[in-house]
Amino acid sequence: MKKTLSVALLLFATCPVLADENAVSLNGQPISLEANKQPVDTPENPAALAVLPKDFHFVKPGYFTVAVLAHNSPPLFVYADDNKTLLGSEVDMARLIADSLGLKLNIVPTSWEDWPLGVIAGKYDAAITNVTVTNARKAKFDFATYRRDTLGFYVKKDSPITSISKPEDIAGLRIIVTSGTNQEAVLLAWDKQNQAKGLKPFTPVYSRDEAMLNLTLQSGRADAYFGPNVIGAWKAALTGTTHRVGSVAGGWPKTAHIGAAVKKDSGLVNAVNVALNGVIENGDYLKVLNRWGEGIEKIDRSEINPPGLGD
Repeated sequence: MKKTLSVALLLFATCPVLADENAVSLNGQPISLEANKQPVDTPENPAALAVLPKDFHFVKPGYFTVAVLAHNSPPLFVYADDNKTLLGSEVDMARLIADSLGLKLNIVPTSWEDWPLGVIAGKYDAAITNVTVTNARKAKFDFATYRRDTLGFYVKKDSPITSISKPEDIAGLRIIVTSGTNQEAVLLAWDKQNQAKGLKPFTPVYSRDEAMLNLTLQSGRADAYFGPNVIGAWKAALTGTTHRVGSVAGGWPKTAHIGAAVKKDSGLVNAVNVALNGVIENGDYLKVLNRWGEGIEKIDRSEINPPGLGD
């Protein structure tokens, strides 16, 4: 087995994998972890520096300190073969912002539960960890968007389920979801509608462990997985044991976006926003998304605190 996808394959050790890793692609884009070890760098952006508050102090002088999730969830986050270096589209996006601000990148692996307190307490300058902009989160953080949020329903290959696209479709199902996420909020909203109509409730199956998640689905202890579409698509392409049966906007029923979360009213969001629009314009932004197979979720402009789930 070549090293190209050796790390990612560890995620699915309990599942069969594709015999030819060169056939693994996401949205028509072949992915090479070996090639993606090489950073995508971008020039310093004077316009971004110009809107940075003069009295702003970064957590670590000279560095942009960013919280990202400390687990393998390619293409967003994946450990290199040294089991220390984090790669992925979120890390690449953080680097583009750091470069634009003339800073070095300081990546801090953390948990989903830790990043909110860490940003508020000044432990991190930002969290770039697939955070969807929501009404509730905007009360505590400022966001500069960088990707459309699309969620996917995935089932095992031989599942009798052929489509999940509306609330009625989840009635009576057992669905793997992560607690405290917007995908959970979507499912709970759908379930509320269903129960008002007298339909069976769905059962959430909470899991953060990737190996256990796959075992739960393949063993029939859950009917479907609901989460970030790019993560589900990667797993489906890599293992061939699952497939997508539906997708939903992350802000259902509205469009939602993923954003870099920074401390509320710190002023940093303006610089991050200008930095992101700069890399969108110079092409480095799309270069990052395309090399991870995420170009389908690109946006044309970064926005600050746009409408989101709950607005």
